[in-house]
Amino acid sequence: QVQLVESGGGLVQPGGSLRLSCTASGSIFSINTMGWYRQAPGKQRELVATITSGSTTNYADSVKDRFTISRDNAKNTVYLQMNSLKPEDTAIYYCQIRARTVPDIYSDTPPRDYWGQGTQVAVSS
Repeated sequence: QVQLVESGGGLVQPGGSLRLSCTASGSIFSINTMGWYRQAPGKQRELVATITSGSTTNYADSVKDRFTISRDNAKNTVYLQMNSLKPEDTAIYYCQIRARTVPDIYSDTPPRDYWGQGTQVAVSS
């Protein structure tokens, strides 16, 4: 019912920049929080940044002042601008939204979490 398509990952040198995008489609009625998470090899998935429907943002300490999350509600899209990238930023980045679909409204189902398939970000010289 809800599909998330991510783009923008790739290989970049330390100090470089990348911009990730994630667009949600399907029978979406409303989207609450949108966010980005990442998982490095051998590590657990961790929060990178989130943004509420009111544009309140939250960042992991490790990315503050380097990454910026934003959203375009008209396009159901969330972005992650990543600057000053470090090798330790290397991971698979996953988009996540908390949303209600049109059927959810009729069935009074609360918002649910949906995840993208992930996009690889590699930071290396």
